[in-house]
Amino acid sequence: MTGKSNPPFSAYVDHIRKSGRTIYDPIEVGDPTLWIPTPALESLLNTALAGLNLAALPNRTRSKVVKTAVCKALGYPVPTRFAKTKPRFPGQRFDTYTQKSNNLQVWNEELAPTRRYVIIRPSAEGVVQCVKVVTGEALAKLDTTGTLTQKYQARLICRKEPAELITPDDTQTVRPLVDQRADLHGISTTDNPSAGSVLPIAALFRRLLPLVKTSFPDKGRDQERLRGADLHRLVCKALGYSTYADDGQFPDVRHQLLEVKLQTAPTIDLGLVRPDSQDPLDMPKVLGKQLKHCDVRYVLFYASTDGTTVTLTHIFLTTGEAFFTRFPQFQGKVLNKKLQIPLPAEFFD
Repeated sequence: MTGKSNPPFSAYVDHIRKSGRTIYDPIEVGDPTLWIPTPALESLLNTALAGLNLAALPNRTRSKVVKTAVCKALGYPVPTRFAKTKPRFPGQRFDTYTQKSNNLQVWNEELAPTRRYVIIRPSAEGVVQCVKVVTGEALAKLDTTGTLTQKYQARLICRKEPAELITPDDTQTVRPLVDQRADLHGISTTDNPSAGSVLPIAALFRRLLPLVKTSFPDKGRDQERLRGADLHRLVCKALGYSTYADDGQFPDVRHQLLEVKLQTAPTIDLGLVRPDSQDPLDMPKVLGKQLKHCDVRYVLFYASTDGTTVTLTHIFLTTGEAFFTRFPQFQGKVLNKKLQIPLPAEFFD
């Protein structure tokens, strides 16, 4: 069972245009016709902005040209004057950044975990080549400088048992969506979850348990993202997916509401959102209900490494709702006024 297929992305534009809403009118996250999920937003903006010439434009003019093009791409009327709101497009909760370099700068405010950041890459000649859309939570994962000191952290304490299913049941919101018989073959891991396509948390645990004692090459301590990608591939295969995909969004295996973490040390980096947060997830409602961060399932693999090979030694699986019942949270957060986030070389690929 895989549930209903997603509507074409152009349907969102049509609905917004017919609604008469402006970019400043609030839209509930997950609204099935008016809220544009991040993958759809990225696709629509890539199609509409590709080839837009920004060469030789002053910064303010360039900003207005970009925001005007974004409005038209999404079906919104262009305001006579763009208000200085935070974010600049409050209805869809996103800001735009035109980036010639790979050093993203966010001034005078912290990254908002559920805000979207539309990052536009022009060529050396000033012509738009690519658009990437990521949440503040996804951007936080890219920070290697230590400037994002407002991240949440927790501690992983291993016990004698190598495998722990911390909560045997999903949250109340997720339970109506699960099916023991869900067939994941041929489905993309980046698809949104749908009723009947989500495995129960206990079934996830059974499928992932054989990964304990699995080994894979260690790409190095300075290559945490590559280590994580290798584990992500193993997880997707173990769950029954025929292909591997990763769009950098939260959670890692979007279709199963599953966030994957590799731990070679006790400190768990949680990014900008507490796992038990009641904030809505950036995805359409399912069965009329909006999924939240606390509904996400977290699988943590503790591993040892000799510098050449990573070996998985422990597995832990929990809902976000129950996360801190097993992993104690570190206290304290600090806000930097200027955040500089180096985007990886392959970010716009």
